[in-house]
Amino acid sequence: MNKNEAVKIIENLKLIYPDAKCSLNFNTPFELLVAVMLSAQCTDERVNKTTPRIICEIFYT
Repeated sequence: MNKNEAVKIIENLKLIYPDAKCSLNFNTPFELLVAVMLSAQCTDERVNKTTPRIICEIFYT
């Protein structure tokens, strides 16, 4: 897939789902990466509760 194809896909998704919002809470791309990895294993609600603690453990211990 080249960049133009990717842009077209994103544009089409925005047309189909104009009000789509990410339900994961994050402040940085790294936090989003951690949250997405966790979301494959549990609910977004649980991910949003646990991600801040995991980030603190990664950076502050």
